[in-house]
Amino acid sequence: MQKIPKQEYTAEFKEQAVKRVKDGKRVSAVAKEMGLVEQTLRNRVKAFDVGTLNGAGAANVTPEAMELSRLRAENARLNREVDILKKRRRTSRGMRCEVRLDRCAPRRLRPERAV
Repeated sequence: MQKIPKQEYTAEFKEQAVKRVKDGKRVSAVAKEMGLVEQTLRNRVKAFDVGTLNGAGAANVTPEAMELSRLRAENARLNREVDILKKRRRTSRGMRCEVRLDRCAPRRLRPERAV
């Protein structure tokens, strides 16, 4: 017998379901519309009233934790940029069919100047 994985919903989905109940719709009707179990929706309405309704696997996050997370992400991004800059660039100087378009190009490839 295979276990059915637990369904996780976003915070927006949960808030939308609770809002419909708060707007006057019956819990059973909203639960049927949104494919929820009635008792689960009742529990979410209670959690919303207390202020503990969260998204899928979400926990209450303090502003300090948010700032720390943002700084860690920025640090990781900057470290990736430094690693990219440290890598040796490959050039095509050793290739036989190289075409160079720079100042050393022959005179016939340079555009004519108006005098």
